[in-house]
Amino acid sequence: MNSMNWMKVFAVGALSIGSFSSTAAFQATAQEPPKVYDASMPREQQITLAESAAPAEVSSHATVYILGPKGYEKAREGTNGFSCFVGRQFLTPTETTIGPQCLDAEGSRTLLLVYMHGEELRTNGKSEAEIKADIASGYKEGRYQNPNKPGLLYMMSSENRLSLTSDKSNGIFPPHLMFYAPNMTAKDIGFDSQRPLDDLDYLGMTHPGQGDNLIVVIPKTSTAPASPAAR
Repeated sequence: MNSMNWMKVFAVGALSIGSFSSTAAFQATAQEPPKVYDASMPREQQITLAESAAPAEVSSHATVYILGPKGYEKAREGTNGFSCFVGRQFLTPTETTIGPQCLDAEGSRTLLLVYMHGEELRTNGKSEAEIKADIASGYKEGRYQNPNKPGLLYMMSSENRLSLTSDKSNGIFPPHLMFYAPNMTAKDIGFDSQRPLDDLDYLGMTHPGQGDNLIVVIPKTSTAPASPAAR
């Protein structure tokens, strides 16, 4: 899927899935999401938005982080090893992404530290380019680690605004799941090359061949196979 590099370009599309148990904060309050997601959003609204990333059975027992003046702050201690928060990056000086997500225990051990430090740099006025360079150095120097066992992070919120808004686009990316796939390429999942994978609208990779690569899956409603009598 060409839009699967979720740190750069995102497609806008509809997704048909069953009723999801979490209610997005913006839907609940009938408000438009802010252009810039920051610490000015009320605490409870930040928590609800973070929880919207995963099924309630998961997010209600997760540790939740919210944005404060100096970066992420723990709003609630969880019991299941998952961590939920709303990721962001500046697309322009006046607009950020809004990415509710819940990481499993392995992601909380590894990737969460990267997000935390990145946001600390962001609140201290560092540019996205400077943050990206610092994180790259962190991996190279061993300050950060990629997940070293299978796992996933939920981004199943309907409020995933991951690209710039315009008169023709609200910037929303469909609810999706992301699985840790360090150093994997399209060939590892059965494709001869990356191009056929890019053409799919439900499956992709963020950074093929790199340590921070993730497999992205956009769930769709399944259709039961026809019964033998109906064939």
